[in-house]
Amino acid sequence: MKILIAGSTGKTGLRLTQQLKEAGHQPIAMHRASSDISKLPEGVATREADLTQLTDDVCDGADVVVFAAGSGGDTSAQMTDKVDRDGAKRLIDIAAKNDIDHFVMLSSVGAENPDPESDLAHYLQAKHEADEHLKASGLSYTIVRPVTLTDEEGSRDIRLGDEVDPKGEAARGDVAAILARAATDDTLEGKIFLMESLG
Repeated sequence: MKILIAGSTGKTGLRLTQQLKEAGHQPIAMHRASSDISKLPEGVATREADLTQLTDDVCDGADVVVFAAGSGGDTSAQMTDKVDRDGAKRLIDIAAKNDIDHFVMLSSVGAENPDPESDLAHYLQAKHEADEHLKASGLSYTIVRPVTLTDEEGSRDIRLGDEVDPKGEAARGDVAAILARAATDDTLEGKIFLMESLG
């Protein structure tokens, strides 16, 4: 399958791009003009695009879209809104118009019911609004909500669903593996779940 990855040069996106390529799929690595694409797997198709000003052709040729982007923990509230909320919503709308088969959203623990007292309240609210937009879009979707991310590769020993410890950790390599599965496994269609690494 041809899978467009928003956030392909990020810590999770790079792993996802590599895993999809190794599995025989054709990732399309979406990146900003200023992004370092040198670490992307050799031979992977790239597509220059900015989540703050997407064009209507950004999904051309893709079967599936994965939103694995993020404005980052140190950005302003305004940039969080531009990328994590508005950019995601715009990409969803373009995907819907282009009859994309499936849309996978990398969300976050706490996005289902953002705590206004949390240090991440603004970010979680942005993710919540993007998730709700996807659910209402008419697209086939999967929403993955990992707990606290680490930069580890992980062991693929993963827990999903209601038994997840909200205070646990999720290795980025494991998160990428779940995103890859969600992009290609029909049994995860329409599912929204928490995720943590056990190994």
